[in-house]
Amino acid sequence: MEVSKKVIFIKDWILNYVNSMPKKAQSLIIGISGGIDSSVSSTLSAMTGLKTIVLTMPIKQIANQHDLSLKHRDWLKKKFKNVEAYTIDLDEVFNSFKSKLLKFNNDHGMANSRARLRMTTLYQVASANNGIVVGTGNKIEDFGVGFYTKYGDGGVDISPLADCTKTEIWELGRELGVIKEIIDAQPTDGLWDDGRTDIGQLGLTYQELEDAMINENSKNRKKYLEIRKLNLHKIDSIPVCKIPKTNE
Repeated sequence: MEVSKKVIFIKDWILNYVNSMPKKAQSLIIGISGGIDSSVSSTLSAMTGLKTIVLTMPIKQIANQHDLSLKHRDWLKKKFKNVEAYTIDLDEVFNSFKSKLLKFNNDHGMANSRARLRMTTLYQVASANNGIVVGTGNKIEDFGVGFYTKYGDGGVDISPLADCTKTEIWELGRELGVIKEIIDAQPTDGLWDDGRTDIGQLGLTYQELEDAMINENSKNRKKYLEIRKLNLHKIDSIPVCKIPKTNE
């Protein structure tokens, strides 16, 4: 599908979903990080004409990451009259949370807790505005290698970009006119004080991951499958204990 048609398709999909709800949502809630995924998701949401609330939620954020989220916020507000934007600084909340769990401190766990605090914030704002939380995950992260936080950025109501590869999302970003700084920025989950990138954490570029996902003969297929195996608990449905039906 041509990129321009894909833009319309996803925008209409979001709108059709809302219109099909038994109790129609009155707003779309999206967290923006300054990354390409959230920039595209929030822009497509705003295009629906529905009330769109974007939140920047810094937690010990590296300055240039937060600056990009603010630039995208300002661009959105200038382009769409239906956009509301708020900055909710979660530093104090995170510090308090961390101080209560010193006995259970774990760097990876605390990094994921940042995403979970943001998820909780998004749902509180959604509740106050009769809204739904719009996801920002892509096909590689959600269904390929499971590179997201369980019940963090993976906790959403709809996922309009989950059938798009990262390459396709960059294409969508260019089509939508997303700020070039955001398109050119190194992808990062924004959960670490040292600003580590997605490539640094995964050990593969998104282009390499995309190839390994669909090409069994890819030189990176083994590494892709190793990453995927570790994260299947996020990709697969939650295991449910099925009790046999008997007459006894």
